[in-house]
Amino acid sequence: MSTDKKVAVVTGAAQGIGLYITEKLADDETIVIMTDVLQKKVEEESKLLRGKGKQVVDYVLDVGVEEEIKTFFDYVRNEYGRLDILVNNAGISPKHNGQKRMIVDTTLEEWNRVLNVNITGSFLCVREALSLMMLNNWGRVVNMSSQAGRTLSRVAGAHYSTSKSALIGFNRSIASEYGEYGITANCIAPGRIISPMVNEVSSEANAEFIRISPLNRLGYPEEVAAAVSYLCSEEAAYITGATIDVNGGMFMD
Repeated sequence: MSTDKKVAVVTGAAQGIGLYITEKLADDETIVIMTDVLQKKVEEESKLLRGKGKQVVDYVLDVGVEEEIKTFFDYVRNEYGRLDILVNNAGISPKHNGQKRMIVDTTLEEWNRVLNVNITGSFLCVREALSLMMLNNWGRVVNMSSQAGRTLSRVAGAHYSTSKSALIGFNRSIASEYGEYGITANCIAPGRIISPMVNEVSSEANAEFIRISPLNRLGYPEEVAAAVSYLCSEEAAYITGATIDVNGGMFMD
């Protein structure tokens, strides 16, 4: 099977920001393959979106497992014959009683698990996606970094901050190496966005964020999804290697 419509892959798409990105891209007349490790959740949300008339497909995928990623992109190649958009949204940020995990309390196992999902998983997905994008000399890669990868982190541990900083550096490499193929790569760095991940943060920490934020509120996932949609559009063709902050002014570069 092949298609003339653009095809997008969104990882970590079963809930939160990833789910809103999926729906927004589907609104843009794109076939969206939403992936997640949460099988029941991704199947339920995919069904709901299809009920709204969206062209959405669900796929259970652990981005921390190389063989699963290879199998998945073989499926994309065989089923659609193309890939236009990759949104690396899957990520984890372990907490301790709603607070950041301090360095001295972080085990090597947890450190490796966070980096494996947040940065190695993104690398593996990009590595497979690029060959498909190069077929049409067009592609959009959006990597989900974080305010924690841009400046000090109040609630995310060192493993999360490190992974999100690394993603920004990796993004620049994609942009510089594959621009000649019509492929752009950009990062989104959200601040405190209403989502399951932020719900794990203590209510006191979220209240303090709202108090000191220039906009005096948390962000909405729709606002992140809108930024992703723009970066995936034709209008954003001259933007690459950039990091777009969506944080309500909590970090100004």
